[in-house]
Amino acid sequence: MDFATLLGIVGGLALIVTAIMMGGSLLAFVDVPSVIIVIGGTITAILVMFPMEVVLGSVRIAVRTFRFRKENPLRVVDDICGLADKARRESLVALEKVALTDEFLKKGVRMVADGSSQFQVQSLLDAEINFMKQRHRRGQAVFKGLGSAAPAFGMIGTLVGLVNMLQNLSDPNSIGPAMAVALLTTFYGAVLSNLLFLPMAKKLEERSTDEQLLLQLKMEGVLSIMNGEHPQLIREKLMAFLPPNIREKG
Repeated sequence: MDFATLLGIVGGLALIVTAIMMGGSLLAFVDVPSVIIVIGGTITAILVMFPMEVVLGSVRIAVRTFRFRKENPLRVVDDICGLADKARRESLVALEKVALTDEFLKKGVRMVADGSSQFQVQSLLDAEINFMKQRHRRGQAVFKGLGSAAPAFGMIGTLVGLVNMLQNLSDPNSIGPAMAVALLTTFYGAVLSNLLFLPMAKKLEERSTDEQLLLQLKMEGVLSIMNGEHPQLIREKLMAFLPPNIREKG
């Protein structure tokens, strides 16, 4: 569970609700037509932007922003150095019998044990990384699209409310509801965009960067094993991928 994401969203909503209640009534900020315009309009815009399977897949991606298990990079370095030590003591072929749970690392090690060339190993692992980046970019694009569509439909709701108000200036009772739609749609769109959609897109982007860096670390480790480098040299090389605070723990 990523408590930072949960804390940020809940904390932001709590601050907004507290500010509203300090200045008036929370019910004054509840307007069903405004919700329909912003949320309904944003969803329909996303359906136009992306294929249905991408939109449905974004639901799983949204869950991932809250439930994310980060891989320990120091453990990965230890595993790679262990493989390098085994390869030096026995042979590259002996790596084929090692049980690995990491699919990316397993794929690279199996190719090394099978006698593939460095070009073949690097090309395949590079392709894996590039396809991962493309999949992640598509997920990020959905939330960036949501972040841009929500304020836009907030502005559309504002225009709708203003038109309704201007058409019924002779009826004082209609001015209040029309102004509520005009103002609250902008409010809803801004909150959804800046507290939920755009921060989630940025969080996914940061996680994609971390995952990409870790995959590059694994690829460098596999290629170093293939070249017969000493495990200690491999460790020093892989530690360069990690930030100083993590290196200190190792």
